[in-house]
Amino acid sequence: MYYYRYENAEVSCCYKYLMFSYNIVFWLLGAALIAAGLWAWSEKGVLQDLSVLTRIHGFDPVWALLVAGVVMFVLGFAGCVGALRENLCLLKAFSSMVGLIFFLEVLAVVLVLVFQSQVFEWIQTFFMRNIRAYRDDIDLQNLIDSLQTSTWCCGAQGPEDWEHNPYFSCNSTNASRERCGVPFSCCVLDPAESVVNSQCGYDVRKRAKPDWSEQIHTRGCISALEQWVPGNLYTVALVFVIVSVLQMLGIYLARSLITDIYKVQINHIRNPVY
Repeated sequence: MYYYRYENAEVSCCYKYLMFSYNIVFWLLGAALIAAGLWAWSEKGVLQDLSVLTRIHGFDPVWALLVAGVVMFVLGFAGCVGALRENLCLLKAFSSMVGLIFFLEVLAVVLVLVFQSQVFEWIQTFFMRNIRAYRDDIDLQNLIDSLQTSTWCCGAQGPEDWEHNPYFSCNSTNASRERCGVPFSCCVLDPAESVVNSQCGYDVRKRAKPDWSEQIHTRGCISALEQWVPGNLYTVALVFVIVSVLQMLGIYLARSLITDIYKVQINHIRNPVY
């Protein structure tokens, strides 16, 4: 009598196909990110010569694409196939991995809130290392340019940080035309100009420091980040909530399917068909 609730047990088609639809998007998006990352590496010659990676001393943004793509592809595969095949192993793996990712996200938020000064110090060290490697990788170069252009900043703490890049250093042995300059993304752009002047940062740091602000942004990107976060706190919180809800939805659908499958299995044990 204890197992009366399993007599008409069946796997919910609603949960099953919701789970499939939920994950097929991430599966396809993961595949697209992996393809984009491999294409970017192919353009840089990494697939033909892996030693190219060792010559990039900064952060290669392609790694972020590939890691995100692989995680999304694996999760999407486990969710889609697990739902369609009613595979307990894949469904459990999916819910466990999503739960782990959610836990790591919450942990990261807590650590950022508790150790803000250390986090900004780490960001500054990371930024400085990539400033030195600015010309080593085109993707890294585009990433830094996008950051400086969108936040109207220059360098980690200021334009002087570009002294650490061998192409922009004022060292007398530096034969680069960019000597004592900054990248064009540091420049104060004229809205009337439809074409960006890629040479607008040349020789800027040869001028007196008070005159820099006429031509380039003098605020560092760390300061820009510190000012951006409080002003966009609600936006950041909203994004975090939306991502968390999607993750919880995935875990709920997976656990619901797992429960239904267990009920069906118990029903077959209690009521075998001969």
